[in-house]
Amino acid sequence: MSRAFVFPGQGSQAVGMGKELADAFPAAREVFQEVDDALDQNLSRLMFEGPLDDLTLTENAQPALMAVSLAVMAVLKVEAGVTLTEHASFVAGHSLGEYSALAAAGTFSIADTARLLKQRGQAMQNAVPVGEGAMAALLGLDLAAAREVVAEAAEGEVLDTANDNAPGQVVVSGKRSAVERAVEVATEKGAKRAMLLQVSAPFHCAMMAPAADIMAQALASVDINAPCVPLIANVTAAPVEDPAEIRRLLVEQVTGMVRWRESCLTMHDKGVETLVEAGAGKVLSGLAKRIDPDLKGLSVGKPADIEAFLATL
Repeated sequence: MSRAFVFPGQGSQAVGMGKELADAFPAAREVFQEVDDALDQNLSRLMFEGPLDDLTLTENAQPALMAVSLAVMAVLKVEAGVTLTEHASFVAGHSLGEYSALAAAGTFSIADTARLLKQRGQAMQNAVPVGEGAMAALLGLDLAAAREVVAEAAEGEVLDTANDNAPGQVVVSGKRSAVERAVEVATEKGAKRAMLLQVSAPFHCAMMAPAADIMAQALASVDINAPCVPLIANVTAAPVEDPAEIRRLLVEQVTGMVRWRESCLTMHDKGVETLVEAGAGKVLSGLAKRIDPDLKGLSVGKPADIEAFLATL
């Protein structure tokens, strides 16, 4: 059975995430310690105990979500010999999850990934003054309809499609006033729901250009290996293995659209039947069925999930 491992993005964080893994498995504790040491921060305590407001800060949420994903992968390897080379055809990750996917595939070290994500979170947060940007989910509209909304609502201000998550679930991002207009226009065009999201910055739009510049510098100074299995990249929805190309796409991803729906379809077209979501929450496994009824989603984030997954091998 062909499977791909996929890695969640921001929004999947919750207080307590990773704690059961840490309590049950030394391999998970080692990953959390490695991330704490790399950041010189007790991030694992924040993950386990909160407060949620601090955990949700972009600069904390991004490395924290990666840490849980990599802890899951470490446990699978140590406890059952599960490796991507033998048990997966592809990896993919949603936004910051792309870094988790690459770390899991050996492209970056865990310590480098933690530092890159800390920097990415800070850069994205600082790119736009608080309150100037916004994001909104347009539910019940496909990508083409969402692009029509963007064209009509922009009125010369920044407004981009940020995430194509699933059929009928598109997120737009940009100047707050433009996003608010998009909510109105989408409602007029028959969206089931259109609502502002509780986010701290307008991710994946042109306003993130300063963050992209910072990430270009950060990525230039980090060792990048070819992944052990191809990555399906967010911005192209196509496989990539060349380190220089991966570096370029990660920079582009800061301002570019996350083509998650197409990425999942690409994997299915290439024979993938199951998406194994490694890490916190169940967002991506929930989207799998909506994207393609023949695509199975399996979330692996807690000890019981690991047992259930190993039974499928």
